[in-house]
Amino acid sequence: MTQKLTQEGYDKLAEELEYLKTEGRKEAAENIKEARSHGDLSENSEYDEAMNDQGRLEARIAEIENILKNSEIISEGEVGIHIGSVVVLLDVDEDEEEEYVILGENESAPDRSYISAESPVGKQLIGKGVGDEVSVEAPGGLVNFKVTKIVK
Repeated sequence: MTQKLTQEGYDKLAEELEYLKTEGRKEAAENIKEARSHGDLSENSEYDEAMNDQGRLEARIAEIENILKNSEIISEGEVGIHIGSVVVLLDVDEDEEEEYVILGENESAPDRSYISAESPVGKQLIGKGVGDEVSVEAPGGLVNFKVTKIVK
């Protein structure tokens, strides 16, 4: 399945992959070596934990490799709201505006409010422009948004 990523999101994943393949693997090997030095492996919880950590590390490496191999970097020149857009939405019912970043499935923006393009709101917003309105069924009922600004 092809996933859409911003160039920034792709670069962050590639950087994480490089770190995990070099420093992460080196650290995992050192932890296993250290745990082995504590004797009998059949009752060595440190060794079991180190091996489990290595398994999680390798699973994350495989996951990132798969994401990068099957990703499409979105174009900065796309018209309307797309992955990577910074949008200002007006909650029509509450008369409140908030800025959001639209991100792909495997991206995050912990320093900003974000909406996944795969979420119900995100799916409604993709392709919309300034002035367009969307209605989304939320746990608390129907929520109506109006796009007031697209920053990029």
